[in-house]
Amino acid sequence: ATAGNTRLDLGGQFQNLYLVIQTAVAITDTGSDATLVATFETADDVGLSTNATVLLSSGTLVFATYATAGSQILVAKLPSALYRRYIGVRYTVASGPFTAGAIDAFLTTSPQINRIYKSAFTVQ
Repeated sequence: ATAGNTRLDLGGQFQNLYLVIQTAVAITDTGSDATLVATFETADDVGLSTNATVLLSSGTLVFATYATAGSQILVAKLPSALYRRYIGVRYTVASGPFTAGAIDAFLTTSPQINRIYKSAFTVQ
């Protein structure tokens, strides 16, 4: 029996794993000018500071590209690499700080690219 999260073998049977990072709750900052870089990293310690390696990066994103809830920050297949004991996502904000909002990051075998449409659109 496991406590907390159920253990799953997401990478079994040669399945591809994807990292998805997206805005869960709209982000605000005082000047709407904060930039964001999200990196997926591996390291020997939980703080991601010993033998740390950046495996994926969003690059520098301007506020308008990630601030709205549902915005995709990064969707990428995990690369083949030497993964150390710990993995994590680091968010580096410049010209901030954020005053509200939330970002989700998760691993999945089937990423769904969300397309956000304006309201009142017509489907043909």
